[in-house]
Amino acid sequence: MTKEEKNNSSQSRATFFNGGVQRLRNHRQPRLGVGLLVLVATLLTLIIVPKGGLIPGYYAPGDIATRNIKSPRDLLVEDVLLTQAKRDEAGNATPIVYDLDKGAGAQAVKKIRKGLGLLQQQSRVKSLNADDFLLQLEADFGIPLTVEGFRPILNLAANQNIADLTGDLLTPIFKRPIVANLQTFEADRNRGIVAIEHSGGEEIESGLFEQTIGLNAALLQAQQQLALIPGITSTQQKTLLKLVQQQLRPSLTINQKATEQRQLDAREQVAPVLFQVKEGEMVVREGERVTADQILKLQAIRTSGLDNRSFQTAAGLLICSLLLIYVGFHFSQRNIRKFRPDSRDSLFLASVFIVLFLLIKISIFIAAGMGSTFAYIDSSTYLYAIPFALGAMLVRIVLNSETAFLFAICCSVLVGFLFGNSLLMAVYVLTGSLVGAHGVRHCQQRTTLYRAGLWIGLTNMALIIGIHLLTGHDFELQLLWKLGSGFFAGLASAVIVNGTVPLVESIFKYTTDIKLLELANMNAPILRQLMIEAPGTYHHSILVGNLAESAAEAVNANPLLTRVAAYYHDIGKIKKPLYFIENSGGQRNKHDKLAPSMSALILTSHVKDGVDLAREHKLGSELVEIIQQHHGTALIKFFYDRAKSQANPGVQHVDERDYRYHGPKPQSREAALIMLADAVEAASRTLTDPTPARVQGMVQKLINNIFIDGQLNECDLTLKDLNLIAKSFNRVFSGSFHHRVDYPEPVHIVREKVDSGENVPAREKVKTKSANSDTKLSAIPQDPEAATEEGSPEDLKRLGIS
Repeated sequence: MTKEEKNNSSQSRATFFNGGVQRLRNHRQPRLGVGLLVLVATLLTLIIVPKGGLIPGYYAPGDIATRNIKSPRDLLVEDVLLTQAKRDEAGNATPIVYDLDKGAGAQAVKKIRKGLGLLQQQSRVKSLNADDFLLQLEADFGIPLTVEGFRPILNLAANQNIADLTGDLLTPIFKRPIVANLQTFEADRNRGIVAIEHSGGEEIESGLFEQTIGLNAALLQAQQQLALIPGITSTQQKTLLKLVQQQLRPSLTINQKATEQRQLDAREQVAPVLFQVKEGEMVVREGERVTADQILKLQAIRTSGLDNRSFQTAAGLLICSLLLIYVGFHFSQRNIRKFRPDSRDSLFLASVFIVLFLLIKISIFIAAGMGSTFAYIDSSTYLYAIPFALGAMLVRIVLNSETAFLFAICCSVLVGFLFGNSLLMAVYVLTGSLVGAHGVRHCQQRTTLYRAGLWIGLTNMALIIGIHLLTGHDFELQLLWKLGSGFFAGLASAVIVNGTVPLVESIFKYTTDIKLLELANMNAPILRQLMIEAPGTYHHSILVGNLAESAAEAVNANPLLTRVAAYYHDIGKIKKPLYFIENSGGQRNKHDKLAPSMSALILTSHVKDGVDLAREHKLGSELVEIIQQHHGTALIKFFYDRAKSQANPGVQHVDERDYRYHGPKPQSREAALIMLADAVEAASRTLTDPTPARVQGMVQKLINNIFIDGQLNECDLTLKDLNLIAKSFNRVFSGSFHHRVDYPEPVHIVREKVDSGENVPAREKVKTKSANSDTKLSAIPQDPEAATEEGSPEDLKRLGIS
């Protein structure tokens, strides 16, 4: 192969592997979609905003209370009846509005003057038609008239001054304010009157009210004034008074619309009458009849949680929730190396958020009911018993500590919103969640959960004491109840997480440490099949597990995941066990009759077969990925060299890609540790004299070769980690390849060799003679207590065996 061909092959191979790695990275990129983010924030807003409790509604006095009910917070309750009475009083005290028409009297006098002037024209013009005259007179006076009706005053009209004289006599009367009923006016005047000019809308001075007369009084005065007309008869006076009466109208009238508007304004200016209900105050007691005042208090308690349901509050909380979750997620994604959630992880986190806050909300309702049932315990005491930490614990068990830390921060802030923007409650939730998440790291036993719950309970108790002192309360009995509630919250968190983990594993297909403990059972079906069909591979996997677990502890990886993954990393060899040298059992190597390319294909296929078996047995995505990555893209050098040696340089071209595993390269520390341990353990079997120096040299050489080949480029192992890994491997091998004492052969075997004439060293012959002498002496019984049987415990102790 020319140099140019080699470069092209290397570039093609690099492009192929880089493309595969890029696809894998894209698969693992965080996929927290906008829709899921908005959905979570919206649901959290709908859960957090309503703050009503389970308070029964009593609608009629006299009902019997079914349980004790205490006020959950300080309230100001409106006294509806007293407020209504105050408003009615303010409305009744409002002055009555009257409209004054100042031109009404002058207009009436003008019509009377005009009518009398028409009568004067009739008396001078004798030929005027009577019917036409009546029509004009009716138009002026505004009343129907007959010839007999106006005939008595016809002679009166002969007086040239009758119109002016009558107008002058009536003007002082019509000029005064006239009301329809003077008694009603006086009663309203005592209450308060406001007069408004009808045309301009200006308020009239109250001094004008002294001149006000009633309609009957005005008519009586008009009758008296008409009697002063010279030469007027009683019949004429009655007829003329009748005409005046028709023109007389009230000039001061009630404005009902304006009066009602002023009364409404006065009622609205009256503030509601409120009385205070203190937090913890007993509103009703079980078995008592509910009064009207208690009904008001109960209704206030029920509606007190509805004040935050406004669109403004909900919108503000939605915006804060969106920004909190998005910024926290984005920051962690960019700055925290191990924070790489995929779509499944995002869905899991969203589910935990929603379920946790639903549980908290239900617990608040239960706490309100408990506080009403047990009146001697404050209702806020039960809130400390809510298992806030279970969400962070669950996230830490399923994912990692970085994600659990972000979850705890977001959860504590939102809980603070839920409890009325309480900073102390947010600190209480955050601290307990962090303690719980730390307590369940590498949870390899069920007791770890309860130990973490114990630490959460103790931490909650310390926090409750701090909060109690910070809020200025004295030591009292309620503090003991709060301490008990805080301790109960820790234990409840452990119990709920213990029962929830299997459900999460089943729904989201996660492989937690607890699941790994189950998979580590060597009686698992797939491991038993491996032990029977590929015993060499089974033994090799156990040794790889020991090496990898020791290295994982040295570099702070997950030892349990590393060990269990090592047990299963070669399960694909079950399909063709005899094609792998550790399972041949001394038989002829099957690869001797195969072409190198076919042998390489068989070797690489065990990775794909292992992935298929892992998925079939539902081992979990973590183990599937490690099985897929434990060889990376390593070169099968033995068959590659054989293929090159067998190939005709001028005809055949051996492509290196055909002799490499398909990858991808290890993406995690655990996968890289298994790759290193797999190679080191397999190579250790080829050492003829495994001295410590040779073992160390072999380990260092293999790690260097894997590093130089670029197999560790995509995991986060450092050079310091590789040094620690090499030391841990050497430490394990020093226990496996230790030297034993060169024990001499048994006496009877030496005797048989002497009898057969074989060459036996002189020292062995001496031992034989000494043994014969000892046998003869031992046949004579001496001290029976000093004699010991062969294989007695004392002999075992001398050999160092217990």
